[in-house]
Amino acid sequence: MKHKIQECLSFVYEDSWTHRHDEMLNARIENARKVITKKRKPHWDESDVVLITYADQFHSEKEKPLPTFNRFYSRWLASIFSHVHLLPFYPWSSDDGFSVIDYYKVAEETGDWQDIAALNKSCQLMFDFVCNHMSAKSEWFAHYLQQTPGFEQFFIEMDPQTDLSAVTRPRALPLLTPFTLKDNSVRHLWTTFSEDQIDLNYANPDVLLAMVDVLLTYLEHGADYVRLDAVGFMWKTPGTSCIHLEKTHRLIKLFRAIADDVAPGTAIITETNVPHKDNISYLGNGLDEAHMVYQFSLPPLVLHAVHRQDTRALSQWAQSLTLPSQQTTWFNFLASHDGIGLNPLRGLLPEDDILALVADLQKEGALVNWKNNPDGTRSPYEINVTYMDALSSRDSNDSQRLAKFMLAHALLLTFPGVPAIYIQSILGSRNDYEGVEKLGYNRAINRKKYQREAIENELMAEDSLRHQVYQSLSRLVKIRRNNHAFHPESDFTICSITPAVMKIVRAANTDEKITALFNFSDCIQTVDAGVNSGIDLMTETLVSGQTLTLQPWQVMWIKK
Repeated sequence: MKHKIQECLSFVYEDSWTHRHDEMLNARIENARKVITKKRKPHWDESDVVLITYADQFHSEKEKPLPTFNRFYSRWLASIFSHVHLLPFYPWSSDDGFSVIDYYKVAEETGDWQDIAALNKSCQLMFDFVCNHMSAKSEWFAHYLQQTPGFEQFFIEMDPQTDLSAVTRPRALPLLTPFTLKDNSVRHLWTTFSEDQIDLNYANPDVLLAMVDVLLTYLEHGADYVRLDAVGFMWKTPGTSCIHLEKTHRLIKLFRAIADDVAPGTAIITETNVPHKDNISYLGNGLDEAHMVYQFSLPPLVLHAVHRQDTRALSQWAQSLTLPSQQTTWFNFLASHDGIGLNPLRGLLPEDDILALVADLQKEGALVNWKNNPDGTRSPYEINVTYMDALSSRDSNDSQRLAKFMLAHALLLTFPGVPAIYIQSILGSRNDYEGVEKLGYNRAINRKKYQREAIENELMAEDSLRHQVYQSLSRLVKIRRNNHAFHPESDFTICSITPAVMKIVRAANTDEKITALFNFSDCIQTVDAGVNSGIDLMTETLVSGQTLTLQPWQVMWIKK
């Protein structure tokens, strides 16, 4: 392990990595080995299902949000999920947590580390490592502005005359932001995402040491999964795209080697909302980079299949999915705190199809975020909408909404990999236009926070859509977690029997086999499913005969 660490450091830093840096890194790693006593689960399996949520998702008058969340989780969610991904719960200044003021603290208004430890008793934890940038309100940045010795090179200064036209831009915002230092000099700093999110300068070995300390702190606090946020942008070289550079990959390998050393079983997960071929590059050779990558192409491809009532593009893409080793897998999701990314569709669908999907969703109330291209044009990069409303039209009834919603989530739970479900999905949430108007940004449409008592009353109301979604999706997750055929690494085959009907077969080494059928249409479909007999886990009824009939939007999980 030490050899891997040294190999990465030598490649990235060459002679700028000194004996002092080596001593500091080794001392910090050694200390972490002594502190970390928690044993991680050595490998994922079919029981791993992740809940994605904010730490301040639920509020009550009597306590702070984190203990309130813990109570809600114990009552409603502990029997469903194995892991909880707590989106950044540190002090922050913008972007709902992703502009971190202090990596080492729990936001005081939310709770404290004891609340995190209490949650860890009932589930495994996933933390965000916001490693590309930090808040302009942070102490580190204040030291930089005050020109405190040791912080001079913590952030990336750039001459505004530098040709940065090749840089990949995720936002329609300026790449460089001017700041005035203590001596009244003005420096232009690299700000990939916003003027409040200052990119860290990994070319400075002291920055790496500081961020490794952050990573080890999260492992010491019990993180089982670590999400590397916006990690593709970490290394900058003017004249290049400044995304997916080789030194970024080497830094991820370094983080992986350190985590493997001090907390074996920790999963390093890269978040790169980019075209599929670039996304999967972060799996490396399957042995030394990310353990999982976000499956960013899945959410928009499922939407495309539902809106077109045609599964062929989704099937063709899924047939191409291969992993470099059994030490890697997919992190699958449909909805998250962000919008539905469109860049992961590029290269999989014609641009006209992507724009048509955007237009369809806009007609039904979705919002859209845009990005600037190097040639001066603009293109849509993200759809902002709850997944419930993305699947259905405004004039749909609740039965139709539920049917499409369950079809999409059954597909998510059938796919190879570890599935993750966003809190708004298990709650059956609709578009929050009031939140958009109040907060002033599109992503608020899918980030509503709740009073605990009010949301619990809605979940208990048997005639409500929330109740129906919660009951149906909970049952689906529990079925998945109890069938070995859904192990992330069990055999996977997929095809479109007809344009509207998809078949997925999952088969485990124990001879357990499940054939999943999905009717992506509003018409009854009769198909030759190639199944002699079995139990449909959805209805708990016996299925026999080669020819099967599926109702509109129906799913079958037929177990041999």
